[in-house]
Amino acid sequence: MATLKEEARAYEPKLMKNISELDKIPVNAELKTDHAVDDKGENYEFKYIEVNNDKYRIPGSVIGGIKALIQKLPNTEYISVIRTGTGLNTRYQVFPWQQQ
Repeated sequence: MATLKEEARAYEPKLMKNISELDKIPVNAELKTDHAVDDKGENYEFKYIEVNNDKYRIPGSVIGGIKALIQKLPNTEYISVIRTGTGLNTRYQVFPWQQQ
């Protein structure tokens, strides 16, 4: 059994990752919904996908970007997402994935 000190040293808080951290995202990935509590103590709902047991949050603007993309390119199988800015100034761009 570990001591409190040992456990504290090894502790890494679980943070939600962002879809933009993935290089290649299949558009047929299973979309899940969960709930959390924000800094103000208010509940909110978020959507995510799981990849290798990690949750990657998908903002609504990304889902809208995917919708626009597949309307123009209906055979798109994979996408890539670029994130710029922080906080309220965060913007996302959705592209068809291309191998480099």
